[in-house]
Amino acid sequence: MHPAAEHSPLGKSSEYIATYTPSLLFPIARTAKWAELGLSAETLPYTGVDFWNCYELSWLLPSGKPVVAIGEFAIPADSPNIIESKSFKLYLNSLNQTPFASQAELVTTLENDLSAAAGKLVGVKIRSLKAIEGEGIVALPGVCIDDLDIRISNYDRPQPELLRCDESRIVEEALHSHLLKSNCPVTSQPDWGSVAIEYRGPALDHASFLAYLVSFRQHSDFHEHCVERIFMDLQRLLNPQTLTVYARYVRRGGLDINPYRSTQRLTMGNGRLARQ
Repeated sequence: MHPAAEHSPLGKSSEYIATYTPSLLFPIARTAKWAELGLSAETLPYTGVDFWNCYELSWLLPSGKPVVAIGEFAIPADSPNIIESKSFKLYLNSLNQTPFASQAELVTTLENDLSAAAGKLVGVKIRSLKAIEGEGIVALPGVCIDDLDIRISNYDRPQPELLRCDESRIVEEALHSHLLKSNCPVTSQPDWGSVAIEYRGPALDHASFLAYLVSFRQHSDFHEHCVERIFMDLQRLLNPQTLTVYARYVRRGGLDINPYRSTQRLTMGNGRLARQ
C-alpha cells in the first residue's frame, strides 16, 4: 500500500456531501513511488499527463435547475501529487447541489481546487453530452498482441525479466493490449485497462511483452504508477530513441484515469475506447 493511502477515504465508509467542499480532495505525493523506480522529481525521463474523465458531473444554475456534463481534467505527470480517486469523486459530488453563476465560474473553481491538490496547474474542460456523442469511440494504434500464445503462472508482481528484444534490429512500431489488469492498493478491487506503446529502438519481442503485461494481474498499485513502471522497464530494456506508454482504464465510480508518459513532448489525445 502507498504509505499515504491508508489515511485517504478509499475503502472507508464516507458521507456523501452534496454542497461544495474542496477540503474533500486528498493529495498523495508521487515521491515514494518515483523512488521505487529510482526516480525523483529532478530526474524524470518522461513528460506526460494523467487524463481523468468524469461522467457524473452536475451542478445547479442560479435558477436551481441542474446541469449535467462530462468533465475532462489533465493533471501533469510531474505534479508533486496525484489525487486519490475516491476523494476526487466525493469532491465532484459536492458540486451536485451547488449553484454557479456560469460554467466559466465552475471551470475556474475546479482549476483552482484541483491545481492546489496536485501542486501544479490542472487543465479543466467541461464538455456537453452532444459533443461526446459526436466523437464516438477510438481504437488504439498499431498491432494488438492479445492473440499471441504465451504461458505464465505468476501474477503477483510485474516481471521485467520476461521482456526480450532483438538488439540487432531497429524498428519503429506501435503495439497495444487490452489484457492489462491490476488491483487497487487499498481496496483490492480490480482495475481493468488497455495499454499502448509506441517506440523506436531495438525490436521488442511481442510475446514477451504480453507475458510481462499479464504479470501485473494481481499487482497492487495506482494506475499512474503502473504506467510509469511499464515505461521504466521498457526504457531500461530497449534504451530506445523514442518511447511513449499510455493506458486507458475502465471507469470506476464515474471516473476513468488515463496516464500518458513519453520521451517526447506530444499532443496527447483523450479518445474514448469501447470499454470506456
